[in-house]
Amino acid sequence: MLLFRVEFNSPEDMPEQVKLFFEDEERSDAADFAESITQRYEKVLEKLPELDALLNEKTEKWNTKRIGKVELTVLRLALYEMLFDDEIPEGVAIDEAVTIAKKYGQDSAGAFVNGVLAKFVKKGDQNS
Repeated sequence: MLLFRVEFNSPEDMPEQVKLFFEDEERSDAADFAESITQRYEKVLEKLPELDALLNEKTEKWNTKRIGKVELTVLRLALYEMLFDDEIPEGVAIDEAVTIAKKYGQDSAGAFVNGVLAKFVKKGDQNS
């Protein structure tokens, strides 16, 4: 995941990281796939300061510097989808984030991610 690489590389190194990310892809639609993923990555990256500020505001006793890298990446992407991507339903963004966190994060990552994202659920959507 490109967004995860942001935590380990300088902004100057990210164009090379993007290139490396797609070198291993063996898909018939590789060009379209690369363009789509790159555009999405750039949109999320553009919003990182805002996303991190929101996460820092909602997480008690935690901040983006203390959150594990996997969990932080998952939270950033899910929050972006919840706030700025009208094509992805809020519930789907949360479900996918929790699934990824459980698979790749620490033992309690799924519950942590779910708890943080629940704080961002729109009031009208809580009962649906």
